[in-house]
Amino acid sequence: MKLNQIKEPPREIMSLDVQELSAEKAQYLVESFETPIVGYYNWDYRETENRIKKLYELGKKLNWNASLDIDWSIKFPAHEWFNEPEATPFSDLEEYKSLSDEKKLEMDHSNMAWTASQLLHGEQGALLVSSQLVSCSPTYQAKLYAASQAFDEARHVEVFNRYIKERIGYIYPVNKYLKMLLDKILTDPRWDLKFIGMQIIVEGLALAAFESLRNTVRDPVLKEILRLTKRHEARHVTFGVNFLEDFIPLLNEKEKEERAEFALEACMVMKERLFNLVVPSKFLKIKEEKIREILLENTLMGGFRDILFSNIVPNLKRIGLMTEKIRPKFDRLGLLDYESFPHSGEV
Repeated sequence: MKLNQIKEPPREIMSLDVQELSAEKAQYLVESFETPIVGYYNWDYRETENRIKKLYELGKKLNWNASLDIDWSIKFPAHEWFNEPEATPFSDLEEYKSLSDEKKLEMDHSNMAWTASQLLHGEQGALLVSSQLVSCSPTYQAKLYAASQAFDEARHVEVFNRYIKERIGYIYPVNKYLKMLLDKILTDPRWDLKFIGMQIIVEGLALAAFESLRNTVRDPVLKEILRLTKRHEARHVTFGVNFLEDFIPLLNEKEKEERAEFALEACMVMKERLFNLVVPSKFLKIKEEKIREILLENTLMGGFRDILFSNIVPNLKRIGLMTEKIRPKFDRLGLLDYESFPHSGEV
């Protein structure tokens, strides 16, 4: 085994070999990060958080195995589109119309590769953060649930990695804005900010991605993967809401505003920066700013943002981070209308 230390994520597309490497030949690209995390023992083992205990029990009951519960034998021909052809935001663009059918299919496959890659990178980030939450969660029941979530995230990494290897064959680098968000959550010393960043923001993003993607993908194997992983993510969000709505009121006003500003900044990134610019710029030869404008105006992308912020904004309000100072800033982003949607606090 060899560890290749790198200072930043790879920038090039990497092929994934379906053949397992021997331990002697295995080489791993690793990037380190440091965090001054404060951990907690908890010597009071009384079970006082009934909602979180219920979530923990549900997690044990509704377990699934990526190797056994997904039918990997289902074939998906290489000439098939991963997404519905009419789902592309660029169908009216002359640069897209001029592409051959083969190039349009190749672009569709590249789009799926990029999307699946970001899901995989995000799930690894969730795995790392949830492992931190086991140590830094201050209560007994929260530690148990965080440990069960870490196991969930491990399966998500496993299943998306296998899907990419067997169905696609190559992986795109992590989106730099997704990486920035994960870095902030992983390296911040405040355990409650890790909760906010992961359980409310990142898991809310995952829920929206799974739901919107499941509406357009054609591969039955991926549809089933998305169904199973979405079931986990919904519980993870509920865990965050249940725990934080009891903790946030204990913070002073300055601390609350700091957390609210962090949530706002994360929402700004997701609204305006988490786009696939790489694939369209490669195939259509147009500037990234034009791609961003098209995606911001596209109906399907608008539907994704509706799902995303109808998941996140009501939960921020529920836990007490939609403060009077922060509300006008959410309003200027056009996100305040989502606060009246149902929250995720019910088990």
